[in-house]
Amino acid sequence: MHTTVWRNRKPLEREMGENTQDGTPGSWFRVTFHFMQNGARFFVQEASTASALMDVSYKIRDEESRKIPVFVSPSAVPYSVRDKLKPEEMEQLKLTLSKRFDVSQQALDLQRLRLDPDLVGYDIDIFLNRRSCMAATLQVIEKYFPELLSLNLSSNKLYQLDGLSDIIQMAPTVKILNLSKNELTSVWELSKMQGLKLEELWLQGNPLCDTFPDQSTYVRAIRECFPKLLRLDGQELPSPVTVDVDTPYIVKLCKGSYFGSDELKSLVLQFLKQYYLIHDYGDRQVLAGAYHEEACFSLMIPFHPEDPAPSSLCKYFKDSRNMKKLKDPYLRVQLLKHTKRVIVHTLCVLPKTQHAFSSFVVDTWFQTETMLCFSVSGLFKAVEGSSQGCVRAFTRTFIATPARYASLCIVNDELFVRDADPSETQSVFSIPLPTPTSSSMHPSPSSSRTSCRHPPPHLR
Repeated sequence: MHTTVWRNRKPLEREMGENTQDGTPGSWFRVTFHFMQNGARFFVQEASTASALMDVSYKIRDEESRKIPVFVSPSAVPYSVRDKLKPEEMEQLKLTLSKRFDVSQQALDLQRLRLDPDLVGYDIDIFLNRRSCMAATLQVIEKYFPELLSLNLSSNKLYQLDGLSDIIQMAPTVKILNLSKNELTSVWELSKMQGLKLEELWLQGNPLCDTFPDQSTYVRAIRECFPKLLRLDGQELPSPVTVDVDTPYIVKLCKGSYFGSDELKSLVLQFLKQYYLIHDYGDRQVLAGAYHEEACFSLMIPFHPEDPAPSSLCKYFKDSRNMKKLKDPYLRVQLLKHTKRVIVHTLCVLPKTQHAFSSFVVDTWFQTETMLCFSVSGLFKAVEGSSQGCVRAFTRTFIATPARYASLCIVNDELFVRDADPSETQSVFSIPLPTPTSSSMHPSPSSSRTSCRHPPPHLR
């Protein structure tokens, strides 16, 4: 079984020791432990232990007296245990990394680490996509290089960064990170390290660099993850134009907002941020992971009898399921997109967009133990075609169920799009985003306003 504790990132592993046998909370961590975004995830070996943990969901509190939800689901034996390095292998890894460490620069060069003769000669295979290998590497860094400033992970064939997410706790001093010449395909992977206060990042040579239409879009997308970034792929960046990046979600609340649950707020805001980061800057095919197999999606634009096909929204018109206008029962069924495969295909052909996170207002309006309903309203800008630069207003209503890794699974998605009123757009898009002068290719996070009108007790 694996268990995810949803909470703000805190050094939980220092509060509850691993592998204790005295019946204290530390005995929960029977197999392995790591952080995953805003959750602390660990594995336990017995169903009875998992059941006991489920029973304390929302009954334990953190240092700020906020209730902590616990999510439990079955799991195979984790790779970090199955492939854990032996003590003699850890010692050799430490010696290898020591040879690659520049103490004067506090820099560690781990490019092509798997091919290092000092590892190959001992038949030690350090494949950094494997969580156990990345965990072992970070353990050595945390213990022997605690002031590390620069980490070079280029040319390691990295295609996912699950294991590297723990760098936020284990090597928080890192300011320079080189991930160039790897196999990263989505900006979503970088969001797993969100919270690391990078000043310089190298990504050139990864497939994800080719997914952006231009340099400024690339820079904005990267800065969504690392707001303090000053250099990208060796090029100086304009000074960031947003926000206090020490706030956990880069979200500013509207005055008078009411939240019945900080945990629910964190869950919904994190979900929306990840969803729209991929929607605007990544491959929308990746959004399939957010939907249930049998999910439904519908799109609507306003109905004006005198204007049956408004030209300003023509790209949305053919998929519009506005029930005031649509009388044909066959079309009503046909325009309801059913199954996640059909939904993602529809999302991929909709116009490319850039959402203004500072305009978002979120209402969480219904919840049970197995369902959560919430809406998000805001503004977005068209970024291509004849409508490029046009600002739209939208309202999107999600019905979701709890998913693995303390996330959400969408079962129903309803999107309403209209032309934005000039008064709505003035404060949001009045300041032009800076365009870098160089030609390489991710965002400075904007803020969000959120309200929770009917606070539910908990998700699960």
